[in-house]
Amino acid sequence: MNLPWHLYLMASLYIIAGINHFRNPRMYQKIIPSYLSNPKLLNILSGVAEIILGSLLLISATSHFAAWGIITLLVAVFPTHVYMYQNKKASFGLPKWVLLLRMPLQLVLIFWAYQYTF
Repeated sequence: MNLPWHLYLMASLYIIAGINHFRNPRMYQKIIPSYLSNPKLLNILSGVAEIILGSLLLISATSHFAAWGIITLLVAVFPTHVYMYQNKKASFGLPKWVLLLRMPLQLVLIFWAYQYTF
């Protein structure tokens, strides 16, 4: 398997983030917008998705599908960033400028994943 080192880095980030959904579920549930029901289930689903997609990145035959899945996931969880910016309880006390910078960072992560879609 001759995958580029940065693909291993990306896969590791998603796998670790996915595992963290189960190690610290309250943190993730806190940032799920209140208009979405069942934050526990949404946390579990997003954590499982990150672990599976990160793992599939490491398989040459599935890495391009996993990259599309990651792009989809990043778009799906974008409302959490907006919610954190708008809701003081969900912001973890972070400065507004940090919360604002997180939103365009999603575009960077989407672009990074897009590099592996073909």
